Order: sequence, then C-alpha cells, then structure tokens
Amino acid sequence: MEQKIKIRNEEKADYEIVERITREAFYNLYIPGCVEHYLVHIMRNHKDFIPELDFVLELNGNIIGNIMYTKAKLMDENGGMKEILTFGPVSILPTCQRMGYGKMLMEHSFKEATRLGYDSIVIFGSPVNYVSRGFKSCKKYNVCIENGKYPSPMMVKELIPNVLAGHKWIYQESDIMAVSVEQAQNYDNTLEKLERKYQPSQDEFYIMSHSFIEG
Repeated sequence: MEQKIKIRNEEKADYEIVERITREAFYNLYIPGCVEHYLVHIMRNHKDFIPELDFVLELNGNIIGNIMYTKAKLMDENGGMKEILTFGPVSILPTCQRMGYGKMLMEHSFKEATRLGYDSIVIFGSPVNYVSRGFKSCKKYNVCIENGKYPSPMMVKELIPNVLAGHKWIYQESDIMAVSVEQAQNYDNTLEKLERKYQPSQDEFYIMSHSFIEG
C-alpha cells in the first residue's frame, strides 16, 4: 500500500497523542523514565515557543512524529544579541524510527524557519543523528556556552551560509529547557504506568553530555 505522508502544524486536538509519542520515544533512553514529554506539555504556553514551527507528521492519517521549536539567543563578543532557534524534542513513534520520518520533519521545518526569517539553529543531541542534516560542531562556528566551553553534543546549522562568520558567540537557551526532573516525574506519575529502568544508552548519554571539545 502506498504511504500517504502529511506534515502540518500541530493542533490542540493533537496535544495528547504528541505527548504520548514523545513519552514512548524517549522513555528510558537518556535516564530512567524521561522528561521530554513533560517539556512538550509545558512548552506550548511559554513565551519562547514558536507555534509556526510546531509540526506533526501523519502517516496514512495517523500522527507518528512531531518537532517543536523555541527561540534562543547568541551573544557576540561585543555584547550584541542575535535571536536564533533551537528545536527539541524531535519525536518519532518507536515502531516508525530509522525510516526517514525525522529527517522529513527536520527538512520541512528548516524551510519554514528560513521563510520566517531565522538564519541559525543550535541544538544539543547525538551528532550521529544530525550531522547528515547539515549540523556541525559548535566549535566550527565559534559558538560556546557561558563558561567558554564547547560541549560535544552542541551543534550548529546555518540556514544562511556564513551568517555566523567573523564572531565569537555565546549560546543562551530559553529557560524552558531547564526542565525539573522531579516535576517531570511527578507529571509522569499521573499517566499510564511505564517501567523506569536502566538501559546502556543512558551511559552513552552521560558520557556525551559531560564531554567537551578542547578550545
């Protein structure tokens, strides 16, 4: 049967299924349980959330994936501020992962972000998932965090070539990204019970999230 794929903006009627997909996609991946579904739950009402860049992907009429964006900032060496984007989570139903649907969501959102006038995206994630989509190490763009370090999982994509050239940048993410694990677990406890358990991917995440590229 031919697959019918549709990417559209998320609607209020989609909220519950998007949170469920996010929960299933991330549960026990980085920590026992996850916080990503709680982030989705609280992000939509935050001032930095961008509804125009909140997309779901439908496969044969059923939602199987979602991507959400928030505003972020880069500060240059002179204190000048530049508004940019970050996205996450990108969630694909586990049974549909590794089939190119996340790529479709990202590429669609990149085009829309460019159309809306944004020129750069900074994310944190596993490089293996994003370098094929044009993301490069933050070090290559001279983008660091406030302590001057270059985290290994921090990556940058220029939507307009060379827009970041010639400056040293400090990345400042939205405060919505500082998710409380305790609050996320409390919210998780109100949902259908899933077993929180250890997986080897949690150690991989710990190593990557505590690694830096030498300046």
